[in-house]
Amino acid sequence: MTVGRREAVVAGAGLVLALAARPAAARTGEPAAGGHPSPRRRTLFLAGDSTAAQKYADAAPETGWGMALPFFLHHGLTVANHAVNGRSTKSFLDEGRLEPIAAALRPGDVLLVQFGHNDQKTTDPLRHTDPWGSYRDNLRVFVETARSRGAVPVLATSVERRRFDAAGTAQRSLGDYPAAARETASALATPLLDVEALSLALWQRLGPEATKTYFNWTATEQDNTHFNPPGAIEVARLVARELLRTRVLAPRETRRLDDELPARWITWPPAPPSAS
Repeated sequence: MTVGRREAVVAGAGLVLALAARPAAARTGEPAAGGHPSPRRRTLFLAGDSTAAQKYADAAPETGWGMALPFFLHHGLTVANHAVNGRSTKSFLDEGRLEPIAAALRPGDVLLVQFGHNDQKTTDPLRHTDPWGSYRDNLRVFVETARSRGAVPVLATSVERRRFDAAGTAQRSLGDYPAAARETASALATPLLDVEALSLALWQRLGPEATKTYFNWTATEQDNTHFNPPGAIEVARLVARELLRTRVLAPRETRRLDDELPARWITWPPAPPSAS
């Protein structure tokens, strides 16, 4: 995305206070006959990378945690998963992928942003960002875009990879990006879901062997970054609990937070012709 293009995306950020001040009825729908506001389903938009993205039949059993998030949300809250394999904050913005989200955002919606894995790739100029520079600047674009449309921006630290030392201690692998996301959220007074810390603690509790059953380990692949259905379900549970803890969602908008969910609930549709 060029500088001018990014400015167009965040244009209208000065309307944030005006939108926030609008009455609840105006934010949730136009009045129906008789003067009563008609309810509108809220949408949670997800912008992120392959750890969260929708997977298709040709990738099974690989599963993005965004595929499991609806299991923990009530039906009045729709998930629009715009996460895409291989994207960083930079490439997501440069490819114009925030623009359709911005066009669809409505007051009261949520924009949940999780990037970091691909921002780390120092040898790839199309994706790499400086955690204390361009990464933070890009996160600000997402936040300002959501606020300019009366939506709620939420930043999430990236889910941790499966990495253990010889003593069986779960290791951090994401460098300064989680810290940069935390600091950005604090500076912008934006809710933060600390998925990195929570997932690291979960992998530590499970240990090196048990965690293999949560990642995309198959007869031909040992993938320590992407999930299978059980792993995606557990990470989505962490995300849903954080959305509740930070009061982005109300208790009535979440469900099954303590329930065991069957892996068979995950399904992989055929890939659409335009999937990329």
